[in-house]
Amino acid sequence: MDGANLPVQLSVSDFVALTNQTLEFAYPTISVVGEVAEFRVSQGKWVSFKLKDDGAVVNCFMTTFALRQPIENGMKLLVVAAPRLNPKGYFNLNVRTLRPVGEGSIKKGFELVKAKLEAEGLFSDERKRPLPRVPASVAVITSTESAAYADFCKIINERWGGLQVKVAHTQVQGDPAADQIIRAVEYFNSLEELPEVLIVIRGGGSAEDLMTFNDERLARTLSRSRIPTLVGVGHEIDHTLADMVADKRAATPTNAAEILVPDKQEIIRTVRAHIQGVGYHMTQAIDAQRVRIRENLLAAVRRMDEQVAVTRERLTMLRQAVIRLHPDRVLEMGYAIVRGDVKPGGMIEVETITQVINAEVRDARQK
Repeated sequence: MDGANLPVQLSVSDFVALTNQTLEFAYPTISVVGEVAEFRVSQGKWVSFKLKDDGAVVNCFMTTFALRQPIENGMKLLVVAAPRLNPKGYFNLNVRTLRPVGEGSIKKGFELVKAKLEAEGLFSDERKRPLPRVPASVAVITSTESAAYADFCKIINERWGGLQVKVAHTQVQGDPAADQIIRAVEYFNSLEELPEVLIVIRGGGSAEDLMTFNDERLARTLSRSRIPTLVGVGHEIDHTLADMVADKRAATPTNAAEILVPDKQEIIRTVRAHIQGVGYHMTQAIDAQRVRIRENLLAAVRRMDEQVAVTRERLTMLRQAVIRLHPDRVLEMGYAIVRGDVKPGGMIEVETITQVINAEVRDARQK
C-alpha cells in the first residue's frame, strides 16, 4: 500500500479532540427532543440523564446551576446542548438549557416547582404587601413592542395619567427571557430611589409561551423584591409561578393597569355623590335639630308656666296666712296683746281691739 494513501494516525486524545473540533464546527449547539430516563444528581453539582425515543438513547450532562427546571423520569424535554465526546469515550450532550414540551410534561414541571416553592411559604398571604392606592412612580418589565404594553399604557393614561413610568424592555418568551427579566428586577431594586410598584406584564399565549414565568429562579427573584410586585401574565385562566409569588396578581395586563391606578372619572363621580349625600344629610340634620330646639323651647315654656302657676298659688296661700296672722285679725277675734314685766308688782300694757289698758300685776304663776 502506498504510504501516501495511509490514513492519518492519531492518538486517542488527538482523536477525541479532533472529533470535538469537528462537532463544534458542524454543530455548536443542537436541539434534541426526547423522554428523560435514569435522571440523577451527583455530589450536588452534576446532573446526568438519558434522553430517549423509540429508536435511540443519548447521554446528557449538565451542572445543577444550569438546571432551571425540576425534571423527572418520563418527562418529555427539549434540550439545547453541545454534542461532545468525552475522554472516556462516551458521547454526551452537554446541556445548556432545557424545557418540558407537551402539555403533560409542562404541567408536571410546573407542579414540581410549585410544590417546592409552596413548601417554603413563598405563596403565603402573610408575606404579601399591599400596593399603594395611587403610586407616583412605577417600573414596568415587558416587551415594549407588544400589544399588551400598548394596552397597559393606554389604560393607565385613560384612568389616571401623570404617572412616572420606567420601562425595561425584555423578551417575554424563549430561553433568554427569564434571565433578562431577572436582571431587570435586580436593576430596579438596586436604584437609590425605588419605584413604588414593580409590574411584570405579558399578553396571552400557549403553555409553552408562558413557561418563562414558571422559571424557579425568576420566581425567587420576584419574591425577594424590595419593591411591591404586580404581575399580569396571559389570560385570566392562566396561572404562573411569577404571579403566585407576586404581592398582587392581575388576570391580564389590562387588569394590571386597572389595579395599579384608580379611575379618576369614577372618583369624581363618587366624590360628587358623596358631597350630595353629605349635603342632604346635613339638611336633614339641621331640620331635625330645628324641630328638636322648637320642641325643647315649647317644653321649657310649658315648664315655666307651670312653675309660675305653682308660685302664684303659693304666694296666694302665704298672703292669706299672713292676713290671718296679722295682730289686728287676732284682736278682732277677742284676743289681747300683753306687753310689759309679767311678775308680781310689774306693770303691763294690755291691748284689745278697742282699748289699751295699763295694769299692775298682782300675781303670776306657771300654768
